Amino acid sequence: MTGLITDVSGGLRPLPAPRGEAALLVIDVQRDFAAPDRLPWLAESDQDRITGAVERVAELVRAARSAGIRVVWVALEQDADEPWESSLWLRGIAREPRETRLAQEPCVAGTSGAEWFGVAPAPGEDVVVKRRYSAFHGTDLAERLRGHGVTWLAVCGLTADCCVDATVRDGFQLGFRTVVAADATASYDRDRHAHTLDVLGRHAAVVATVKAMTEAWGSS
Repeated sequence: MTGLITDVSGGLRPLPAPRGEAALLVIDVQRDFAAPDRLPWLAESDQDRITGAVERVAELVRAARSAGIRVVWVALEQDADEPWESSLWLRGIAREPRETRLAQEPCVAGTSGAEWFGVAPAPGEDVVVKRRYSAFHGTDLAERLRGHGVTWLAVCGLTADCCVDATVRDGFQLGFRTVVAADATASYDRDRHAHTLDVLGRHAAVVATVKAMTEAWGSS
């Protein structure tokens, strides 16, 4: 029997399945995306939102471990020798020298920017390395999840409008029912964050708070 979860609109929704079939997916909580020294261009209020989201991620991870829910970590590690050419083109730096391009790339494998920030995997927890936005693109994440009997996901991490959005949409299309943690995700712009959660809530996921998620895990 599954429990209920309260979404951000105040509505009661059934959990997708028993918590034994759930996994918490932690996306890209890494230095280049979250550490204040890596985001000097952010306004103080926006950095505070990022910091707060990371704190809520840590809270959600602790709750998942306590409830016996599998925690799966996703990290962007860009390959300096195999650049993402379409991304370079979109950002207008495709023709820049290699050193200049690398200086503008987040989370290059082997650099400090790719390190975890504020939270980290425990021994034995799955870690999936990706090269693109979605945690499912070019990885074995779906196979790992299905191999563990996972049918639904709780998703948190950074950033909501980019890698969280891409991962949730791909997971939904692959058949994984998903709950997104509204306050354990963030974008660098408050309005983009709100818009992303609104769209995901309409088309790909239930959106709920960390408090609602942990309460649901405790009762399911």
